[in-house]
Amino acid sequence: MNIVFDLGGVVVSWEPAALVAGAFADPAVQARVLREILGHPDWLALDRGTLPLQDAIARGAERTGLSVSEVAEFLHRVPAALVPIPDTVALLYRLKAKGHRLFCLSNMHVASIEHLEKTYAFWDLFEGKVISCRIHLIKPEPGIYAHLLEKHKLKGPETLFIDDVEVNLQAAARFGIQTIKFESPAQCELQLQALGCI
Repeated sequence: MNIVFDLGGVVVSWEPAALVAGAFADPAVQARVLREILGHPDWLALDRGTLPLQDAIARGAERTGLSVSEVAEFLHRVPAALVPIPDTVALLYRLKAKGHRLFCLSNMHVASIEHLEKTYAFWDLFEGKVISCRIHLIKPEPGIYAHLLEKHKLKGPETLFIDDVEVNLQAAARFGIQTIKFESPAQCELQLQALGCI
């Protein structure tokens, strides 16, 4: 089986509210940052790799009323906040040992993926990776799934995609890809067992 993992919220932790709370004490500012930075279309443009970081910082400062340096410091915190989830990484090793081909498919900014690649060793488990900022496509756009299948010569029905966002799974299913909605490493492992993958 070809098993494709999302990264943020699945292989590495992604907790936006905790990240914002750690950076800003004022609840009103926290709400503004969640809405005007993490919840803004500019965030998706960063994921897509079409918006330079400096532009995102300047525009974020304008929308939130924070200083450029405050927004810059916040965005520079993001890569380090992406920490591997130990039980998921252990699951990756078990799946690899069973002979499955592993891949990753993730929406991610340039700074975040570069930090993860430099810092952690689990990349050896993946035969290939598709990262949004490097191909200027993001989930749930059909093009990113077509790219995954074509680049790695995968067939949809022989492929399983694990993600924590329902709309991303629905988009994958249109290509005949099997899906698991990730809620926790234990739940994911149970579903993989039910499919006979472990």
